[in-house]
Amino acid sequence: KEEHMLSREENERLTRVGPGTPMGITMRRYWIPALLARELPAPDCPPVRVRMLGEDLIAFRDTEGRIGLLDEYCPHRRASLYFGRNEACGLRCVYHGWKYDTEGRCVDMMNEPDSESFREKIFITSYPTLELGGLVWAYLGPAERTPAPPAFGWTRIPASHITVSKVIQETNWLQGLEGGIDTSHAPILHRLLTPNTTRPGFKPDNPFVRGKPPTLAVDVTDYGYRYAGIRTLDEGSIHVRTYHFILPFHQIRPSRSESGVPLMAGHTWVPIDDETTMVFNWEFSTTDAPLTEEDRLERRLGNGPLDVDQTTFRSKRNRQNDYRLDRQVQKTESFTGIDGINTQDRAIQESMGPIVGRSREHLGPADRAVIQARRLLLEAVKTVEDGGTPRAVAPTYASLVAAEAVLPRDADWRDATLPAGSQVPQTV
Repeated sequence: KEEHMLSREENERLTRVGPGTPMGITMRRYWIPALLARELPAPDCPPVRVRMLGEDLIAFRDTEGRIGLLDEYCPHRRASLYFGRNEACGLRCVYHGWKYDTEGRCVDMMNEPDSESFREKIFITSYPTLELGGLVWAYLGPAERTPAPPAFGWTRIPASHITVSKVIQETNWLQGLEGGIDTSHAPILHRLLTPNTTRPGFKPDNPFVRGKPPTLAVDVTDYGYRYAGIRTLDEGSIHVRTYHFILPFHQIRPSRSESGVPLMAGHTWVPIDDETTMVFNWEFSTTDAPLTEEDRLERRLGNGPLDVDQTTFRSKRNRQNDYRLDRQVQKTESFTGIDGINTQDRAIQESMGPIVGRSREHLGPADRAVIQARRLLLEAVKTVEDGGTPRAVAPTYASLVAAEAVLPRDADWRDATLPAGSQVPQTV
């Protein structure tokens, strides 16, 4: 038996992310994905609204290609800069013509006849940005604590071999993260009932499905943890699938493309506010073969342009239409009757309500990775409150890989699933 429910107070500490909240302060110590780089496709293109960690912001790419991330509201009369003119290395409010550069300095005032001395006193909140791996990253924390740039391996992959997408989830961020690091649900929720179906998911002959319920091994590291779901197979072997959790909200896992190409994949669950989340998804080919256009549609996941509105990033299968659940398909082809592996995840996680009441849960040994993630997140909050630096602020996760393999029962799965020269971290 293994049961570790969160108290209401602990749940509040982990799920509330606005300015001044314990988790909000902690998350602001990391570089955070803010939007897809392609949302700002060219210099002086239209600005984009960005809401993250409960703050309303505006992103824009200036004439020289630099990206600014500003408070949405002009400090003059609080008009929204979403309606602003992106012109000549600055974003100009259309109400009275105050203009701001990417660093938040007011560089012009159209309504003030002698504005220089006044203008030099005016600044708008501005956050540093980086463009890496097809994303725009932002740092919302204290300047003196600015960490090194993020160094995930997937941010260095050629564009021909990687796809990155975004979708909005109508829940608190922690529901998404906990779903992503829960291996025991995957061959159940995402199970297919027949090998002949073209629906996305794990077919009955997949060892992930054929295996027994998993035993979980969790290896705590300086970035979070590496863990494995180990399933016994009938033929005297085991199926092992490894993952990584990188604080505060990143996951890495093995995968395969639409055409069967081996992939490395993952998600990042960025809070928009307490009840809404931006989920960034990435996959890259681990072979010489580039991704195909079909791969980039992400049909099996439900994250691509056929399934997600590319202006709002809302899923076309959503709560309002019951995720287009087909009860006949549920009887004959797939466990859920919902198409899209990640659409299935969102459907179940959104069914829990905006923020789960974790004090009412009953957790078992299969929830060990979820339990450990909560402990590490609470530790991170406490570390920041005590003036320290939480795990994973330093980019020690650059070379992480995840793996899946069928091995003999007596094999050392850690050695078999780690790259040559890697060190096995201490097991919890």
